Amino acid sequence: MAAHRFIPVAILLLFLTASCGDNPMEKSTSSTEKETKKDSVKIDSAQQKKKEDKEEKFVLTENNAVDFFFDYQKNLKVNKVKITTRLGSFTVQLFDNVPYHKANFIYLTRKGYFDETQFHRVVKDFIIQGGNSDDRKTGKKRSAIGRYLLPPDTRKGHRHHRGTLSMPSSEKEDNPHMLASPFEFFIVVTDPGSYHLDGDFTPFGKVIEGMDVVDKINNVPVGDGDWPLQNIYIQKAEVVE
Repeated sequence: MAAHRFIPVAILLLFLTASCGDNPMEKSTSSTEKETKKDSVKIDSAQQKKKEDKEEKFVLTENNAVDFFFDYQKNLKVNKVKITTRLGSFTVQLFDNVPYHKANFIYLTRKGYFDETQFHRVVKDFIIQGGNSDDRKTGKKRSAIGRYLLPPDTRKGHRHHRGTLSMPSSEKEDNPHMLASPFEFFIVVTDPGSYHLDGDFTPFGKVIEGMDVVDKINNVPVGDGDWPLQNIYIQKAEVVE
């Protein structure tokens, strides 16, 4: 009889042990949820990286540049860029009715292209020209952005007054239509202006602040090819939001 009294107790202990232990189904479900979350994070990260790679690989070409800037300028609500050099800073305002050139200048500024380029051509009492450099990294920047030219836009009523921001034509030999070199720009310092440039080059903005700094740059000593003897770097070009 004594032995029979211990059987229910043993069964009760076994039942309690099973009740207090981990539920295999719950453990399995929890592990599955964790794995699903991990997989979700991996997929999200992969998609984000794919998107970033696609954006990084996009380059402008002769075939897509005009369409790209046509779309880019539609939502542009900014039209000013501040340029800083060791001689000071000045601000240019871009003309709204020269949309491709305006969009191009804003786009390159936002891409950081102009940073660490130079005013590489300075002609006394005529112009200062910037956007190029003899540094290898400038060439790499251009290659990453793309190789393209912009069509001239000379019939919007803008002239080459003093302080006008304009775009030089490409130095490519086969360029009968005077297509513009999108990575460079020049500013007229002649008083009252250099009107013989009208019709050949595209004015797309004007200096609205800091013209005295432009004049300082125009007065630096230069060597062969009108290149300043002491480099004038664009330390920073930034869109004024």
